[in-house]
Amino acid sequence: MTSHAQSSRHEFTVTSSELLVDAPILALRRDSVTMPGGVSAHREIVEHFGAVAVVAVDEQDRIALVEQYRHSVGRRLWELPAGLLDFAGEHELTTARRELVEEAGLEAQNWSLLLDLVTSPGFAEEAVRVFMATGLTEVERPEAEDEEADMGFTWMHIEDAREAVMSGRIINSIAIAGIFAASDVLAGRSFPRSTDTPFDVRPTHMALRRQHQGVQPDMKKIGM
Repeated sequence: MTSHAQSSRHEFTVTSSELLVDAPILALRRDSVTMPGGVSAHREIVEHFGAVAVVAVDEQDRIALVEQYRHSVGRRLWELPAGLLDFAGEHELTTARRELVEEAGLEAQNWSLLLDLVTSPGFAEEAVRVFMATGLTEVERPEAEDEEADMGFTWMHIEDAREAVMSGRIINSIAIAGIFAASDVLAGRSFPRSTDTPFDVRPTHMALRRQHQGVQPDMKKIGM
């Protein structure tokens, strides 16, 4: 029965695609996609560069959290240090190392892969690779701009972070996933993966288009 179900699965083919919006950190396109039965339907997709986040754990099982204003929800949220994969061809781990320094003032000796997640697969390409970092050393943070200039920072024990999720004090989905994954690893119930694991769900549509247009290395800088 399983073999029959797999062999009869519909192939969703894109027959046309239209770029509706092209902004520095995202784009919006409309695809026409064939549906079961042969008809076509439009699907609007938010294109994205993808991102990384870091669960940085010290020797006391505390994790580094940053508090950042998010205009989409009109409030400050407790989050993991994170950043966009907006530099052409840059490896995810390189981005994660830089963001940990810039947002938390930390460098790490040991890196592993906690998980990959897609944040809103119903309409967006955004995918995030979440790393675990240990063997931490404090370093000087570079001068921040925009929302990051108002960013808060705290250390929180992993069990307190779990409680903060369940009580509603931490609501950022990437932070929630990273906290529970890291908690499992620290408790010995799960094991992280190698940082060389392929990031198969890393978005490519907008990145490749920007690179073909010559917008690199910083792919956000369109129209400049």
